[in-house]
Amino acid sequence: MHILLIHQAFAALDEPGGTRHHELARHLAQQGHQVTIIASPVSYLTGTSGREKSRKQIDDLGVTIIRSFTLPALHRSFIWRVFSFFSFMISSFINGLFVKKVDLVWGTTPPIFQGPTAWLLARLKGTPFLLEVRDLWPAFAVAVGVLKNKLLIRLSEWLEKFLYKHADHVMVNSPGFIDHVKARGAKKISLIPNGADPDMFDPQSDGLAFREEHKLDEKFIVLYAGAHGLSNDLDVVLEAAAQLKNRDDIRILLLGSGKEKTRLQSLAGEKGLDNILFLPPVPKLEMKEALAASDACLAILKPIEMYKTTYPNKVFDYMAAGRAVILAIDGVIREVIEAGNAGIAVPPGNPKALSDAIFELASDPTRCQRLGENGRKIIENQFSRKELADKFTALLESVRRMYG
Repeated sequence: MHILLIHQAFAALDEPGGTRHHELARHLAQQGHQVTIIASPVSYLTGTSGREKSRKQIDDLGVTIIRSFTLPALHRSFIWRVFSFFSFMISSFINGLFVKKVDLVWGTTPPIFQGPTAWLLARLKGTPFLLEVRDLWPAFAVAVGVLKNKLLIRLSEWLEKFLYKHADHVMVNSPGFIDHVKARGAKKISLIPNGADPDMFDPQSDGLAFREEHKLDEKFIVLYAGAHGLSNDLDVVLEAAAQLKNRDDIRILLLGSGKEKTRLQSLAGEKGLDNILFLPPVPKLEMKEALAASDACLAILKPIEMYKTTYPNKVFDYMAAGRAVILAIDGVIREVIEAGNAGIAVPPGNPKALSDAIFELASDPTRCQRLGENGRKIIENQFSRKELADKFTALLESVRRMYG
């Protein structure tokens, strides 16, 4: 089966960002399927253009990645972001027309604007259209205040419902999304949750080289890895760091990039927060060392009701690395952490609770290690990427059979 994926935010294993789709594509290739991915040359995490990349790449398992023109404006104003989305929507459609003998088109949202491209290509090619929902856009954008124009909201909600209703199958990566997509017209829905590949991480490693490189020997390290955007509420982390300034043994690492990073760096400097270290994003293949160097890892989102539905990728990577999770997110992901005793959950938006949790784990390394070990078991038993990829492969094959 030849599967065509349209994905502006796609990140390969040698790039910063979430690599779920490359991992799934490689698994499909190992099962004998052909996968072609039309992706942007502009990193969704950093906003920079990988001009050194060739337009067409084929990895060692035969997965083809076609880089399609995208306006590099992701970290500018909202309207410039929309221009970026539309540029990819059009260019990916044109490139998709030249991909031959496709058996299934796989679309993913957000950005939602690439959804119509995947739907139209599927219809023109006479193949089924699988829509993957990774975030509830535009609901999240409205909730965080990024999308305010009433006309744009109505148009976005119309487009969302159109895609749900016209997809041959809708796949969600969190159980919290099911009611939302069902209420807006999705009929056939499957849950393939986020997870992680345990083999990509080494819980026994102490990440000594990483610690030495950043002069972090003998420090208790709390690592946040990911986007530095409006949703991530990293101002709360800075406030928590201010409350921990008297603990010279604690360091908080903010690894990643995003629209808010420069402002956060300036604010940390103004506050004299020497216990916070900002690091650039690294490819997924290098995350192993960064996570190994950490003692605990942080996942945080703004205290918004809609975010209770999410299964953030980073939480599963943290657990796969065998590190205790400090979770400032309520909802379904909190249920996973608490059920498996894999970390400490604190109320989102509460810097005092966050600093208390960091202080607590730094003061009890034995407990911190035990929580990390529990998280690793959760990944191995419930959220292993290979087992989830097997389910995903079976889903694609089923959708193709039912369509044909």
